[in-house]
Amino acid sequence: MFFGGALGLLWDGIIKKGARSGMTEIEFLEAELARWIQSPQRHDMLTGIAYYDDHQEIEGKRREMIGRSGQRQPVENLPNFKIMDNQYAKLVDQKSNYLLSKPLELKTDGQDGPYEKALDEIFNRRFMKMLKNTGKAAINCGIGWLYPYIGDDGGLHIQKIPAYQVLPFWHDEDHTQLDAALRMYPVTVYEGRNPETVFKVEYYTTDGVRYFIYQNEKLLPDNELTDAAYMTINGQPMNWTKVPLVAFKANEEEHPLILRVKCLQDGLNQLLSNCLDNVSEDVRNTVLVLKNYDGEDLGEFRRNLMTFGAVKVRDDDYAKGGVETLHIDVNPENYKLVISLLKRAIVENGRGFDAKDERFASGQANQMNIQAAYSDMDLDANEMESEFQSSLEDLLWFVNVYLANVQHIKADSKVEFIFNRDMLTNTAEMIQNCQASLGILSKETVVANHPWTTDTAKELERIKKEEQEEQAAVDPYGGLFGGHNPPKNGKGDDNKPATGE
Repeated sequence: MFFGGALGLLWDGIIKKGARSGMTEIEFLEAELARWIQSPQRHDMLTGIAYYDDHQEIEGKRREMIGRSGQRQPVENLPNFKIMDNQYAKLVDQKSNYLLSKPLELKTDGQDGPYEKALDEIFNRRFMKMLKNTGKAAINCGIGWLYPYIGDDGGLHIQKIPAYQVLPFWHDEDHTQLDAALRMYPVTVYEGRNPETVFKVEYYTTDGVRYFIYQNEKLLPDNELTDAAYMTINGQPMNWTKVPLVAFKANEEEHPLILRVKCLQDGLNQLLSNCLDNVSEDVRNTVLVLKNYDGEDLGEFRRNLMTFGAVKVRDDDYAKGGVETLHIDVNPENYKLVISLLKRAIVENGRGFDAKDERFASGQANQMNIQAAYSDMDLDANEMESEFQSSLEDLLWFVNVYLANVQHIKADSKVEFIFNRDMLTNTAEMIQNCQASLGILSKETVVANHPWTTDTAKELERIKKEEQEEQAAVDPYGGLFGGHNPPKNGKGDDNKPATGE
């Protein structure tokens, strides 16, 4: 299972075609890497991450005026607030926490055998945390990556890799199977006392991993690392038969969330900043009009108005002079209305959850209203859950191969990944519904839908154990008769059907 095979047909065709055209494999990789670095897809990934980390377009905001030449030029002496109301980050956290904040449940057919215990050790709380962060990365970038590998300790480890570092070469148009992949990431090195950034590149195929330095759009061999297999087992180098990178997509199209709401988020930041600018600056609230103190051309007029808050005008009666004021009122209510509309638009276009929904404010938070408020977020969660289940099955393949070949544990049970969404609930109403469903639905279904259940399988085991303990407590014979009722008058087992004798 470990030994690597040939590259996929599509990848092999690309290389051969390039060879016929005079392009080597390395030259092909260099061209693809250079194109990918400048691609709109990678730019969108970086934008999504930046906006989540509070680095948004508003940071470059300037106060400007039209100068003498008719061109816009910056004005330095005016208030220039750069307000950031990060509704985008709120959306990302909502979606990732909604689907992935509660522990993932692994449902198997077995009964806590070696395979089930091994899975619990691999898919532990640390993995659940990594999966949640991978979901957040997938929402920001459209896709996230996990890299399974066998460490020096002989154990299986899983590493999260940023999407903007990975250039995949897909075997098919649906992006379900990898032929190869490049990973490029920066590393700080010291030349004497001076720190420099070096871009390292890892080239993943089924034949192992190769190491390069990317410099001046060229791939140069990394002298610090030697091309090698993915692992060494019993002194023998071995490779996976698949490229050890698992894609976790937010949606089938691999579109990041930022594409839906960037313009709305920018508009909200700009409006808030402009509102505070206008409220804070005297030049907009009070303008001095100086009569008969020399006239000025249009360019000078604009400059004085923006810079000094004063303008000079001439009157036909040169004997008249003086100072007048123009007062401009700023109505914050106008801003308040538009700001509210923008925030609502971000929630609707981003398919988020509005905690200030009027249905909650009016005290009508029954379970039906709660589900209706989550309906938009469920659209994205449903698709993301479907993609993540498929990805977890791909990751399970590496887990099963590792367990079979290293720990000699056979995958003897079917595994199902069950997501537990973190939805606000009317607990009392849900408990009543569960009680009313007893005898209609299976006990497993009722337990799984109970709001206090965290692990359905373990909860069912506890219930079974408690039932056995209660049965033992009321059995005066302590189960000596195999769980049957004791014979009456010494004439046999009353639980047996009548035979007519």
